[in-house]
Amino acid sequence: MKSKNTYVRYSEAFKAEVLNEIETRGLTFAEARRKFQIPGVTTIPNWARKSGRFGMLPKLVRVEKPNERNEAKALKEENRRLKAAIADLVLDRKIAESTLEVICEQQGWDIEEVKKKVGFQLQKKPAVKGKK
Repeated sequence: MKSKNTYVRYSEAFKAEVLNEIETRGLTFAEARRKFQIPGVTTIPNWARKSGRFGMLPKLVRVEKPNERNEAKALKEENRRLKAAIADLVLDRKIAESTLEVICEQQGWDIEEVKKKVGFQLQKKPAVKGKK
């Protein structure tokens, strides 16, 4: 048995021979692995991908109920709406910060002092439920 540190490198000719055997004789990947004593499960499929022989790779078929498809579509739409909402909020915040900077500059106020004062006043006010 090979140790974990032993790496096997296969020649391009050997890879082509294995892939040709699969195509001509109709072998499965597992049968070809046993015949050619290739230990890796994904080795031959990787060779097929790299050589462009996608026809020999297994196909993935997804079976789903109609409501599952609609649910996925709804989740994608919600994700899109939430991203747009976040972008709007970020833009609104940038506009508010820029407006505050302009007002502070026009009035000759220190922007950091204004932010501290407003933040302190907001902390002192009790939260009123039901108001927007």
